Amino acid sequence: MKISLQTKLNKNVMNKVFYFSIILFLFFTSCDTNDVELDNTASFIAKFSFEKNLATTFGQSIPLTFEVKNKQIQKIELYLQDSLLETWKNPKGKLNYILDTKNYTLGSYQLQLKSYFASDESFYDTRLLRILSDVQPIELNANILNIYPHNETHFTQGLEFDGDNLYESIGDPNDTGASKLMLVDLKSGKVIKEMGQERPIFAEGLTILGDKIFQLTYKNQKCLVYDKNSLQLLNEFVYSGEGWGLCNDGKYIIMSNGTEYLTFRDPSTFQIVKTIQVYDPLGPRIQLNELEYIEGKIWANIWMLDLLLEIDPINGKVLKEMNCNTVSSKGKGSGDVLNGIAFHQKTKHIYLTGKYWKNIFQVKFEEKKSL
Repeated sequence: MKISLQTKLNKNVMNKVFYFSIILFLFFTSCDTNDVELDNTASFIAKFSFEKNLATTFGQSIPLTFEVKNKQIQKIELYLQDSLLETWKNPKGKLNYILDTKNYTLGSYQLQLKSYFASDESFYDTRLLRILSDVQPIELNANILNIYPHNETHFTQGLEFDGDNLYESIGDPNDTGASKLMLVDLKSGKVIKEMGQERPIFAEGLTILGDKIFQLTYKNQKCLVYDKNSLQLLNEFVYSGEGWGLCNDGKYIIMSNGTEYLTFRDPSTFQIVKTIQVYDPLGPRIQLNELEYIEGKIWANIWMLDLLLEIDPINGKVLKEMNCNTVSSKGKGSGDVLNGIAFHQKTKHIYLTGKYWKNIFQVKFEEKKSL
């Protein structure tokens, strides 16, 4: 996707160190005393009966147990993220709470047990809860049906049809002002119309909604909005963090940022409407990159893998895994990674390409045969 593989790998390592540091903090920091000095009371606060963090499958009910050993505790509250689940006044002995995961979406949550004393001191015991998908993804393989020319100088970041018109967004990995939005001819590969952006804009994914085209930027924290017909820039929206892929469901803009999170945004303001986390039965699916909305589902390619996912937009469950090794081995050549999914609404044809690839491929997916 971006400037270089090494830069990306370094960035990913730094991100992993950052997230790991946060997790270690949550693992080992179990108390907050509102700036009151800890004493022997802190060792007798209400604590979860389990020491490790929890992982469970969506739909299961989890019994949460904890014991109150300190008679001075006036009240205990149980939180999931910022939501108060239960309150116990003058608690004693063992307490229980059944958490029904079907009431929540997939992803990571913070469980917090808060103890209150008459002195207004409060102490926390914290664990992490991860809700995994209950759906085993169907495995498919991509088969090539037709091959079309693609400009090998295009660092493809987004690909989308509007009727028979094919639009492409290309990035600027060398910081030379190469970012563009283009209308291209599928059969010839020629550019019909284009609009460029000066450096340091690094264009990313695109999507078309109504008469407007939305184009993300990598680290510029801007979404550029164009007139679909003239490709003239109309507006800019500002957001926080990185921008990777875009698609839309006809109502909301859906955005990826290289993590397991997909963010739904209001196209008139670009404000966040909701966020889902993408999970399979083993955990989160990170590095979600280019997006396409196909027949009511979100498709995403995984950066650095020849793999597409079909994702339920309601709950983030991975429904299908689509192996594209055949396409990548034929199309990559001296180019870069797979990155570009386009769905033709009328013909129902699906097209794939990649960064600096010399071809666009019409593909069909078939279920992987068991040995």
